[in-house]
Amino acid sequence: MPEQSTHLRGDYRYFHSISTRWHDNDIYGHINNVTYYSYFDSAMNTYLIEEGGLDIHRGEVVGFVVSSSCDYFAPIAFPDAIEVGLRIGKLGKSSVQYELAVFKKGEQQACAAGKVVHVFVERAQNRSTPIPARLREALEALQVG
Repeated sequence: MPEQSTHLRGDYRYFHSISTRWHDNDIYGHINNVTYYSYFDSAMNTYLIEEGGLDIHRGEVVGFVVSSSCDYFAPIAFPDAIEVGLRIGKLGKSSVQYELAVFKKGEQQACAAGKVVHVFVERAQNRSTPIPARLREALEALQVG
């Protein structure tokens, strides 16, 4: 099992606040595991749109998820306020590995942590393409190590 202590708030560069929703809870009374991926998507794409200038509707380049994983350390439940921390673990020519962690608002220790890999592709041809300059600059700002 992954070590929770390796996922501390200070290790992440960008934070996206999210209010949990009633329907996020499962029958066990905590956030369902699959819902964490929607939190990851919201944090990543908000950053890409706001900081990287990604045009999700008309842009020539889009990011496709090709890999994802999540480890869970402590439960969260509605109505918890959470913050998703984001950093970049690896940045390639046409791909990026995001490292994300879900924190209860104000807490230092992550409740869950995951990785998502995006490959950037030309929308028209559906083929990988180099990450555009503005987007690469935004991603570099979150790079660790």
